[in-house]
Amino acid sequence: MVLEGRDMDGIGNTMQKKAAELERLAEVLVTGEQLRLRLHEGKVIKDRRHHLRTYPNCFVAKELIDWLIEHKEASDRDTAIKIMQKLLDQSIIHHVCDEHREFKDMKLFYRFRKDDGTFPLDSEAKVFMRGQRIYEKLMNTENNLLQSREEEGVSFERTLVASEFIDWLLQEGEMATREETEQLGRRLLEHGIIQHVTNKHHFIDGPLLFQFRMNFRRRRRLIELLHERGRSIPESHDSPFCLRKQNSDGGNTSFLSVSPTKEIKVAVGVRRSSMSSSCGSSGYYSSSPTLSSSPPVLCNPKSVLKRQVSPEELQTPGGPFIKKTFTIVGDAVGWGFVVRGSKPCHIQAVDPGGPAAAAGMKVCQFVVSVNGLNVLCQDYRTVSSLILNGPRTIVMEVMEEV
Repeated sequence: MVLEGRDMDGIGNTMQKKAAELERLAEVLVTGEQLRLRLHEGKVIKDRRHHLRTYPNCFVAKELIDWLIEHKEASDRDTAIKIMQKLLDQSIIHHVCDEHREFKDMKLFYRFRKDDGTFPLDSEAKVFMRGQRIYEKLMNTENNLLQSREEEGVSFERTLVASEFIDWLLQEGEMATREETEQLGRRLLEHGIIQHVTNKHHFIDGPLLFQFRMNFRRRRRLIELLHERGRSIPESHDSPFCLRKQNSDGGNTSFLSVSPTKEIKVAVGVRRSSMSSSCGSSGYYSSSPTLSSSPPVLCNPKSVLKRQVSPEELQTPGGPFIKKTFTIVGDAVGWGFVVRGSKPCHIQAVDPGGPAAAAGMKVCQFVVSVNGLNVLCQDYRTVSSLILNGPRTIVMEVMEEV
């Protein structure tokens, strides 16, 4: 049977739609599991008694909403309710007696289904949970599987050789035969957990290179569950950064950016997006459908630097630069700064009311390292990805001109 062009387009669109659905499912599963572990650690989940009956491993809805606001996972109680309702709708949590299909700001007991064995393990959920377990095992054991390697003359970071990955999975007892292990690798790829480094090949037992596409350890912010679109980094090196409204009632937070002519541009009435928003290089405002009904917000596409410097100049002993180290804890909407440039990157903008500003970060500082990894010779896309896919608390070294 020969498929016409429109038929192939339809199949492609269906596959893209399915991939997007799987990605959303994965984010909900991983985010829910991270929250569950945090609540256990904080003793929010525990055995509770009501009317002479003990309900194991549960939490009180009202107390959890207080916790979410206290830990800056939600800005208000309505937002917290929406977040938990999302988890309830996805069968991550449920009322202990299954009497309430809505998450209510009351003294009601709810429980994570994983804590009572009622989590509905369909085929997709099983693959993601299997992938997460393999990822954690790989990260927690001593091995040389993840390395920088080249394929087709291009270097890629943290890659796996398919045949070596299969050897390791067999050694760890994940599967009994190479054929079954290869099939597992194909399922991991089809569910977006791993991918070929150039997206040209399916998973096969051989010398091809693959990477984990999903970072299970990245601390997800719960507010992300309420946004259909994921975060993105502008592809163009010269593309402007945008300020995106995260809340319809976000107040009058201002985001300052200094242009090379020292002109101060203020975007009023927006929350910080902290590297999470983007817009095309053809315009100076964002009208993304994810902004609800908010008006377009001005952007600043120009570099704040008076001149570009080289990594060698920054590291010259006795030079006009001093090193500073910041520990920045992200809040519910990010870290509150934007990086741009390349070799080295620089701080393009800082939200005056955000975590980065509170730590002492300023525009025009050059980024030296992120969580101990030297990034002097990286571009802003790489640095932004390191931050976005890393832990909520980041340690950054910068060089500032004196």
